[in-house]
Amino acid sequence: MPSKIISAATIGLNSEIVEVEVDVLGQGLHTFTIVGLPDTSIKESRDRVSSAIKNSGFKPPHQCGRITVNLAPADLPKLTPIYDLPMALGFLLATGQANFDYKDKLFIGELALDGKVRQVQGVLPITLFAKEKGIKEIYVPWENAPEASVVDGIDVIPVHDLYFLVGHLIKEGNIFPHPKVQIDSLTQEGEYQLDMSHIKGQEHAKRALEIAAAGGHNVLFNGPPGSGKTLLAKTMPSILPRMTLDESLEITKIFSISGKLSKGEALVKSRPFRSPHHSASSVSLVGGGTFPKPGEISLSHRGVLFLDEFAEFPRPVLESLRQPLEDGIITVSRAKGSLEFPARFILVAAMNPCPCGNATDPERICSCSPSQIVKYQRKISGPILDRIDLHIEVPRIKFEKLESGEPGENSREIRERVEKARKIQEKRFKGLDIVTNSEMSSHQIKKFCPLGEKSIELLRSAVSSMRLSARAYYRIIKISRTIADLEEVEQIQPAHLAEAVQYRFKSD
Repeated sequence: MPSKIISAATIGLNSEIVEVEVDVLGQGLHTFTIVGLPDTSIKESRDRVSSAIKNSGFKPPHQCGRITVNLAPADLPKLTPIYDLPMALGFLLATGQANFDYKDKLFIGELALDGKVRQVQGVLPITLFAKEKGIKEIYVPWENAPEASVVDGIDVIPVHDLYFLVGHLIKEGNIFPHPKVQIDSLTQEGEYQLDMSHIKGQEHAKRALEIAAAGGHNVLFNGPPGSGKTLLAKTMPSILPRMTLDESLEITKIFSISGKLSKGEALVKSRPFRSPHHSASSVSLVGGGTFPKPGEISLSHRGVLFLDEFAEFPRPVLESLRQPLEDGIITVSRAKGSLEFPARFILVAAMNPCPCGNATDPERICSCSPSQIVKYQRKISGPILDRIDLHIEVPRIKFEKLESGEPGENSREIRERVEKARKIQEKRFKGLDIVTNSEMSSHQIKKFCPLGEKSIELLRSAVSSMRLSARAYYRIIKISRTIADLEEVEQIQPAHLAEAVQYRFKSD
């Protein structure tokens, strides 16, 4: 009789049930066939599974004739070697070497040749899916157990090797469920190496980062080399608000399916900060592959994507940011399928004003010709610049500022103001699918950002004199809404709009 073991497949951030069916025909020459759209790593499972079964003390497959493994549904691609463990259990069940109740149990894991179970990817989304389907127990590699144990309502059984697992299933041994991970505190103070107090001067840029953190706005720093653009960007995570449990789970799912989750880590506890090199390809940034996986913009979801040397990125790579900057999602389409990944990140970009970097430095001579400067700045298209809310000029720091021993405002104080502003937004957007001011649609702007007559007149003047686009118009209102939230003011004032307008000057 064929046996059937329940496992799962991860497609994007979602999962589907996979039934691992094993049929053993004890006659004829030995064959081990795996069907059901397996990739290369799964086709090679027959060798790993056979050796693991033999080295665990059981009768090996090569002594049992023809073996067929079907991974159902047959039209669903199977990508990673997480089916080694259910295949081995299905074989032992089909050959009568182990009789156990497989109902309400889900198995995933890669087998080593000696029968040990190795760590796999995508455990958290599979565990969440198993809970939704009413499965009572999930058997995972012991290294993945902390990750799966953040999910309540399902027993997580850590598996070290095949032999002891079989003993547990046939009631000759006992493997205790992994204790649930306590997630009362997601972040800890002092975990960031860089602090805002370490930065001398640049109060204007620090203010822009505070606004960006409070409202989820994008930032572009423009200035000569050595002015502190990179340091400013790297301190951004230290002023972002602490993550909620839902955000932490969402980020952990992305890291889990990408294989970026640290060994033994249960949850991603701090907001992501991703900084790809300017030689990065479009696929590495937006995601992709034969079977699409998340790229850097999804790995920075609810965190920061820092693009240093912004103008040095290939133009097609930067143009691929258009959709995610606008919509907060990235759609990756390939011949074998189309998937959506979340991409609600804060873009922090840094660039020099010209190839030599001295065009805006009053104390140094620029060696670039006007045509070189224009060509360099045109590497970044108008539509991309229009999607960046805050354009900040970062000047060279004076010696007096560098020598001054007076500490600046630290990240903890700034974070407190940012968190207060985020709480105001949380209350404002309760029941909606948005979190920050930057995510508001034009309809929501009309509802949540009423303007007085003086504010409307100021905005009319700015749009006319600066020839702003409709997108820039709405982004100015979003920024002014964030500035008002930082001051805990209900009505947007002309001063808030005036400050917001100054951040748009460099883009138009």
